[in-house]
Amino acid sequence: MMIDVLEREFIYIFYYFTVQLRQILKYWLIGMLIGSAVSVFAKDKIHGIFLGLKQKKMGVLGIVPACLLGIASPLCMYGTIPIAASFSEQGMREDWLAAFMTASILLNPQLIIYSTALGTAVLMVRIVSCTVCGILAGLFVYLFYKNKTFFDFSGFHAHQSQSHDTDSNLFLRFWKNFGRNVKATGIYFLFGILLSALFQRYVPAEGIGNLFGKYEGFGVLMAATIGVPLYACGGGTIPLLQQWIWDGMSVGSAAAFMITGPATKITNLGALKIVLGKWKFVLYLAFIMIFAFVCGLITNHTVTGLI
Repeated sequence: MMIDVLEREFIYIFYYFTVQLRQILKYWLIGMLIGSAVSVFAKDKIHGIFLGLKQKKMGVLGIVPACLLGIASPLCMYGTIPIAASFSEQGMREDWLAAFMTASILLNPQLIIYSTALGTAVLMVRIVSCTVCGILAGLFVYLFYKNKTFFDFSGFHAHQSQSHDTDSNLFLRFWKNFGRNVKATGIYFLFGILLSALFQRYVPAEGIGNLFGKYEGFGVLMAATIGVPLYACGGGTIPLLQQWIWDGMSVGSAAAFMITGPATKITNLGALKIVLGKWKFVLYLAFIMIFAFVCGLITNHTVTGLI
């Protein structure tokens, strides 16, 4: 009898798993391909453009292009910080660096592609909210640390800046980069789909709707909070978000989750703690949590009925 029950449950979960895998696999693969292409063929150009901004004397307005270049950069935070350290050594403004690094944490080309699986409305909310967050981070550093040092790159070891992309054959380098990305994110992607299948099977849709949709402020706060422990990588959370949105999660709650998730991802926090120190690290966390909550509430009031 128990074997029959287990077999039945396995069939149900396998069915939900394969259905969602078919729906979302193409977005993940395209995201990997585009991310690898940007990393191999455009990364140096993006960072060169950022460094070139220093010569244009844009002042505080340079925060905006710095933020956009952070979004375009495909590097993880442990790859971004050595680049930022190099920029800092060459006299780059710290408010620009704050915008660049914050935006780089929150969004990148492959994550934009992943997020198309969530629909146009959620994709646009993600792009706009991450951009605004990056710009605000730069503005806060400009306003409160105008004549002070905000970052300390001295504790970031030189060996961490070494690149894997050293093969002289660009085509071979691209496929090696693609393979590394698949290996690094594949397990999280499949685990995210498995979690989504389990939610679909065992958590009633009305429960998700009530938790993340019915009680607006509480739902946004809960989404911002659970983004901290649940977020492992962008590809892994898209299946969960897709299922929750179908089950009634509000766009604002999704926005809050998409801010706190990557911003508090454990590897990103580890890198940031090195360059921020204790108190500025606490300020960073407070800024992210407050921004995610307010962003979620604003989104719920401005993006209604688009999903």
